[in-house]
Amino acid sequence: MVASIKEPKAATGSGKGLRLSLWIAQVILAAWFGMAGVLHAAVPIAQLAPFAPWTTDVSTGLVRFIGVAELAGALGVVLPALTRILPMLMPLAAAGLALIMVLAIPFHVSRGEPQVIPMLVVFAALGAFVAWGRSRRVPIQARVDKSAHPTARFDRAGEEGI
Repeated sequence: MVASIKEPKAATGSGKGLRLSLWIAQVILAAWFGMAGVLHAAVPIAQLAPFAPWTTDVSTGLVRFIGVAELAGALGVVLPALTRILPMLMPLAAAGLALIMVLAIPFHVSRGEPQVIPMLVVFAALGAFVAWGRSRRVPIQARVDKSAHPTARFDRAGEEGI
């Protein structure tokens, strides 16, 4: 009797749409938070103020910290996937970006800026979607270093390679 092994749902054709959706969400998150991170981390507060009035009401250190966190998250949602090095960091980065947005909601509500809440909710949802998808449904597998693999030193005949 031959037992068949079923592929996980994510590896079959039905997972292609989810994988594509996750990649689109990851690119959107990386682009948005990369741009915001550069602005918050490097642009003088006086130049930021017309576009982000909140930056004049908090310390410069906090604005810079948020910018660096946004940059790290932007890199973290794409680089581990592209390089397949430590891909388990990708859902953590996405969850971190979602957390930044969730924390920004009460801050902006307290400032009387309800018009930005829908955008914050959308980006929080995108981050949560990527965190869920890349940790539970279609995780990206880490690169396998073939030279470190125990069977890499043997050729097909099973004899030790040179």
